[in-house]
Amino acid sequence: MTAHALQPALPGYESMRRVWHHAHQCYGARIMPGEYYVTKHDELIATTLGSCVSACIRDPSTGIGGMNHFMLPADDRQDLSVYDMSARYGNFAMEHMINDILKHGGRRERLEVKVFGGGNVLPTMTEIGTKNIHFVREYLSTEGFRISAEDLGGDSPRKVIYFPATGKVLMQRVKLSRRDEQEITRKEMEYQRSLESKPIAGDIDLF
Repeated sequence: MTAHALQPALPGYESMRRVWHHAHQCYGARIMPGEYYVTKHDELIATTLGSCVSACIRDPSTGIGGMNHFMLPADDRQDLSVYDMSARYGNFAMEHMINDILKHGGRRERLEVKVFGGGNVLPTMTEIGTKNIHFVREYLSTEGFRISAEDLGGDSPRKVIYFPATGKVLMQRVKLSRRDEQEITRKEMEYQRSLESKPIAGDIDLF
């Protein structure tokens, strides 16, 4: 097997498209709103964030880790906590990914967490970014995880590239073209509408 051979994806991620990144000399997956990806290989995970938040989580001892990209459903409540019904969508985004990391060899007590995003960049959805930040901080605190690095808030989109094998993150606040900004807004609005139309499923427990 050559050094540039594409390694098999973990079970459940076989449909994720991965491409070779010449600049970083590795394969990588790009995730969209509502998605997450976990890997045990030396590859990158990339996304572009507006109001959404991404958590980058890994076990430094094994190199297994992943990144998600999520948003809470819009509502009129100001006091959002991990016990609110709407916040359970964020719980799923975090817990599904963490459980996959643990299932494939990660240890809960070793997990390293970095979080990004939550910009208030959607004019029709003000404060959504702020609510996402509040949720992810409270969730991680409640579950006993310490945030080792973060870049949250503001009003700019972010490009994030995460390397779970090393924990390295490349993060850039970007001034997008009007067309790119409209595309991010369109994707996040579609994601928001899908959340509003989905029933809330049952509880998930961390291993």
